[in-house]
Amino acid sequence: MVLSARSRASHNQMLGQRIAHPPSTNFEEGFDLPAAKRVKRLDSIDTSPSPALSDEESFNVSPRTRFRRKEIADSEAESDDEVRIPHASQTELESALPPVKTDKEAIAEYEATRAAEAGLDLQGRLGQRQWVPGKSSIYVDAFNLALETVLDEESHLFDEAEMAVFQRWREMSYEGQYLYVRLFLRKAAAWHRINRLKYYGDIADLTAALEELHQPHPLPAATTTERIAPGEVEPPKDAVLTESFAFADRSTDHIDSLDEASSLLMLEELKTIAKEAKIQGKNKGELLEALRKTSQKQGGLGWSGLKRSDTEDSIKSEVSVGSDVDDGAIEGLNTNRDSHFLRKILSTTGPCIRLSAAAFKLFERVHLVFYRSTEWTEKSLTTIILARISRRNFPEYVVSRSTNIFPSRSTLLEFEASIRTQFAVDSILEFNGTVNKDGLHKTKAIFEEIYPRWLTILAEEQQKEERVYESGEGAYLRRFSPAWVYTRIVHKGAYVLGRFKEHKREHHILTELLDQHLFHAARRGAWYQRKALLEQHYMWALSPTEARTDEQQQKHWKRIALRTCDDGLQDRECHLIYHHDLQKRISKLERQLKIAKRHQHDFGHVRLAKPVERSVEGTRVERERTPSRNGRRRSSTDLAATNNESGRRGGKTIWLDPLEDQNECSVEAMCLSHYRSLGWKGYHSEGGIIRTLFGYLFYDVLFTYVPNVFQTAFQTCPLDLHTDAFFPSRFSEINQRLNDISNGQGVEILKKTHEEQHERQT
Repeated sequence: MVLSARSRASHNQMLGQRIAHPPSTNFEEGFDLPAAKRVKRLDSIDTSPSPALSDEESFNVSPRTRFRRKEIADSEAESDDEVRIPHASQTELESALPPVKTDKEAIAEYEATRAAEAGLDLQGRLGQRQWVPGKSSIYVDAFNLALETVLDEESHLFDEAEMAVFQRWREMSYEGQYLYVRLFLRKAAAWHRINRLKYYGDIADLTAALEELHQPHPLPAATTTERIAPGEVEPPKDAVLTESFAFADRSTDHIDSLDEASSLLMLEELKTIAKEAKIQGKNKGELLEALRKTSQKQGGLGWSGLKRSDTEDSIKSEVSVGSDVDDGAIEGLNTNRDSHFLRKILSTTGPCIRLSAAAFKLFERVHLVFYRSTEWTEKSLTTIILARISRRNFPEYVVSRSTNIFPSRSTLLEFEASIRTQFAVDSILEFNGTVNKDGLHKTKAIFEEIYPRWLTILAEEQQKEERVYESGEGAYLRRFSPAWVYTRIVHKGAYVLGRFKEHKREHHILTELLDQHLFHAARRGAWYQRKALLEQHYMWALSPTEARTDEQQQKHWKRIALRTCDDGLQDRECHLIYHHDLQKRISKLERQLKIAKRHQHDFGHVRLAKPVERSVEGTRVERERTPSRNGRRRSSTDLAATNNESGRRGGKTIWLDPLEDQNECSVEAMCLSHYRSLGWKGYHSEGGIIRTLFGYLFYDVLFTYVPNVFQTAFQTCPLDLHTDAFFPSRFSEINQRLNDISNGQGVEILKKTHEEQHERQT
């Protein structure tokens, strides 16, 4: 029976909205597996310019959920079920900041309360929250704060040419800096229409600001040579400073192809040009493809495709209005049909601006150093600005900003290049659906290239751990070593070797990964599982027999697999979630080896009791599929929405609440209503109560002094809270607190924390 749709109850208005698991649950720890479908990056969501590049933009980045397929079935079940892993594109510093509103209204609300400018410097404006439109800006001040902090403490990471760029930046006017920063917060490598830049409140003379960004500046000769990092095929195009540079590019100097120009058009503008060219298409993509095909087919003289209205005077008048295209450019474009469309597009869009890649990458590197970011993020600036000016009290702790995270410029550049290489590997294995053979070969080639360098850096980091680092500070600093990124690539390379059936080489790589204890400790359980599986099923046929029969050889390697599983259970860095599969494999191997019962492992003391099953019955809402509109084929988005509404696989089911006038609710709310009818009161908190208790009981442990984990004065947690470095760095404090709680002091600790912090609302 299909029930008709009913309105949602007031307390269920959030129904259907996906809430990501909070980082503190470590839900996604150690699950970096290939995805079953493509995941779009922020800069690939929309390649067309925004309809109005004004202040009316939101900088919130909603977490995306990735569906990944298990690499190799290492458990005894050895199934191919999909695993849903939530992934939030946030840096570690951003995750440590408080939740703040980051839209235009939040900015306006904060700046509306600020007093007039009274000769304050950058630090004073940030401290007293005073800005005046047209003279100072929260964006420019925070951008300059990051730059000055890095140059004051870590200027050795930049060469003479880069320091000259920074000097030119300091000499730039406020309006030029404001325009650059606002464009810096947008999509990288995107063209923006000048006639849609509506920053009139802060830029009085937009033409002068644009000219300042377009102005070329000479640079001194570079004193350092850029080397190609292992695994990187070539450095990013136009990202290297040469003899001169400009902060922004002109569209007239760089847009010379129809493909690039056509991406600037809005749909209605594209329809107008398509009507003139007599081409058809159902959407923007089809229209662009038809336009390119038409341009390639038809070539001719300069007057090809010219209408009565397209006289030379009218063309010049079209181009001259809000455009930098000169007569020479027009004559150069009037050579074929392609140039005709290019001219029409440029006259429609007007002049455009794009931040030059060399300067943009340089400032991106500054933010990498300032934010200690291990991921690329295009909007890291906004969150930290609003966190700083937010009206709230932050916990008291010792801020320790280390200057030795990147000991040299070469280390920084290699770390930056390793992130690009890692993204290239992820693009092959995770972001493009099913991996083909060519993709596996490319990944293997990258792995082979970085493997020798990984071994070298691994030895260096081991020496540094033994001789340099003190008080556990190396645990967090290691995350900024190229070896951290290379270890993840080697992990992916081991997976590729398995796909090519090179099990002996894969076993060797897994052994080397387990021999090191510095990087990616969260993956050690998966490495033990895979290594034991290879030893149980494959290694006996790939290793020298040493005069053993096949049966003896199999038993020999099964004993080795048994020893590997036992090592995994005794490894303190092996996560508890892997123990169950390792225990099952041990029991299976002991039966196959016919080990005496008295010598077999007994895991009864760690086996969880079978849960009590309670059945709750209710009425589920099933919705009929809506017919497709205009006879078109339903898109994947439509199908996903239908699945979410109807309760089919992959969607959240909808039920009727018997205690709320049969209003729609989630399955959790329906079960809570059942218990409420029995006299109980329950909460659906997704671990919120546990996290609150943890915060109260371990408050002083969270904010105890640990080097390098408190980079700013406005964090809500240490940067290493969601990493494997958190526990080793506070081993004694955590164990002491656990002893206090076991001795009955938990209530006293909770009350003390509440009395000290509740009034301050930290």
